[in-house]
Amino acid sequence: MALVLEAVRSRVRRALIARSPGIDLSRLDRVPERLTWPLKREGMEPVGRLEELREAKGPVAKVVNFLGVEVWVVTGDAEARELLADQTSYSTDIRPYMGKAGNAENGDIGGLGFTDPPDHTRLRKLLTPEFTMRRLARLKPAIDRIIEDQLDETERLGADGQAVDLAQTFAFPVPFLVICELLGLPVEEREKFRGMASARFDVTGGGIGTVGAVAGSRQFLFEETARQRREPGPGLIGQIIREHGDEITDFDLAGLADGAFTGGLETSASMLALGTAVLLDRRDVWDLLIAEDHSVVPIVDELLRYLSVVQISFPRFAKHDVVLGGQKIKKGAVVLAHLPAANRDQRAYHSATAGSGFDHGQATASHLAFGHGFHRCVGAELARMELRAAYPALARRFPHLTLAVDASELAFHDRSIVYGVESLPVYLDGR
Repeated sequence: MALVLEAVRSRVRRALIARSPGIDLSRLDRVPERLTWPLKREGMEPVGRLEELREAKGPVAKVVNFLGVEVWVVTGDAEARELLADQTSYSTDIRPYMGKAGNAENGDIGGLGFTDPPDHTRLRKLLTPEFTMRRLARLKPAIDRIIEDQLDETERLGADGQAVDLAQTFAFPVPFLVICELLGLPVEEREKFRGMASARFDVTGGGIGTVGAVAGSRQFLFEETARQRREPGPGLIGQIIREHGDEITDFDLAGLADGAFTGGLETSASMLALGTAVLLDRRDVWDLLIAEDHSVVPIVDELLRYLSVVQISFPRFAKHDVVLGGQKIKKGAVVLAHLPAANRDQRAYHSATAGSGFDHGQATASHLAFGHGFHRCVGAELARMELRAAYPALARRFPHLTLAVDASELAFHDRSIVYGVESLPVYLDGR
């Protein structure tokens, strides 16, 4: 009888999953450790367990069965590129897994990351023109001004020789203010917006750290989109309204704005803080930034590859049985590209030691830090523009900058989708 009951229960579970995922992720108050361990890091490095997984099971491996759904992790460079470029075998539409939050009327899910073609194609065409080099060039004076203002603030706070938290005075404010300029947010609304910036990436806490924080920032952007519908501002939101009017709904436009916010804030803030920590450990590279303007280009791309602060790709849901890296992945499975691991895949390099550590001499712009394929980060060039301006400006203003604690004492984000440090205490005068 027990076997019969188990068979019935198993059949019911399969039927529920076949009809719908049967999962409402918005009701989870935390993500279990058996799902989040790939997000752990050992300092700047991916957790060693990932390399062990690749050696034992190959570059495509099933890591867990969660609520009846198989979860696979891809750690190989070639396999990650194949996964991320495939528009036909996988979906990124997470709405069936989000219960009521997945209903467009609730406004919690949308934007480019969780949208499939043809909607993704239509929305990306609206957004891409705002990220051409010609249009981004209009932001360059504002970026330079913001960087100098935050350097001034940092210098003021460290004038008495006390340690300064560079994460709070520089690494976070610079991309935050740049994204506000990009979106055209009113100055008086920026502090309200700032309070929603970090919690959404933390998967270790309760709902406010995941879905709750996402909903809060989206609601803010819905309200801002509605306001700019009446009075278009000077930034991305107002520009799209002026050019496309009622062709784009408030829901879609707020989703695009939220995607720009998501992709352009915490990621760049983490890069500025972590990248500075790496550079301070490599004084030859730090001095090179001061001496040679052109050196910043390969240095930034190598930092992007080496740090890979966005740890996993948007989840892909297999639309049918598919073979990836020699593994048969069943319909309905979730497949995640682990970007730090893929960016260190030795098979992608000619040298057996290349790719393992930071080496700007091996820099390439074709890394996976911004993803790959049709979901590749649309704001990649904006991020590069910010980093290429910020690192040399910081090094030249404070050539003797040093960490105020040993690097081993830095507190890193624990199991966060976007990796970073809690703080970056430094001495400006090199004591």
